[in-house]
Amino acid sequence: MLSNYLGEFLALATIHFLAVVAPGPDFAVTIRQSVRFGRWVGICTALGIGAGISVHVLYTVLGVGALMHTTPWLMTVAKVAGGAYILYLGVSLLRSQPQSALEGDKGSDEPLAEQTLLKAFTTGFLTNATNPKATLFFLAIFTTVISATTPLKVQALYGVWMCFVNALWFVIVALFFSSARVRVLFMRLGHWFERTMGVILILFAGRLILSM
Repeated sequence: MLSNYLGEFLALATIHFLAVVAPGPDFAVTIRQSVRFGRWVGICTALGIGAGISVHVLYTVLGVGALMHTTPWLMTVAKVAGGAYILYLGVSLLRSQPQSALEGDKGSDEPLAEQTLLKAFTTGFLTNATNPKATLFFLAIFTTVISATTPLKVQALYGVWMCFVNALWFVIVALFFSSARVRVLFMRLGHWFERTMGVILILFAGRLILSM
């Protein structure tokens, strides 16, 4: 049965992958977490981002996405909530202060005390789950690429695939930016890097708010 939906799956997978690798809040947050706190925090953030996709898949498959699409005020609430969270992340990064090399890189991959692995996972999860752009993306892809006759089980498998790809991509990003050489390079100007990421997130949030 799955072979009947191979063409649909390939179209979905291609569009989704191109959307994943495009820089956005997920990318900025993963880099920040990896550079600032190390490998395991970066990986947990990436896994949280992958898990966040499940929220979009769930409400889309259950038909809530279509309801949001036809109910403007619900979409507005989603945009405001997502924009507010991204704005909060941006302001937090913008307030980043310089830290010493010893404080930021102790020669190990262990996360700093102020960033637990659970908090890292939650940060990644909320960054993706509250992103209105992801909401609009899933509304578009599930109404144009995926046929209305595609069984829910098959759509659920599509969702699992997208969660996996998201997590895998950002784990790769986390591994690269948490490597010793890259971390040392970034930590020298770490606070400026974080402030730059903060500005990007604030601008992203601003675009969301102005588009309402």
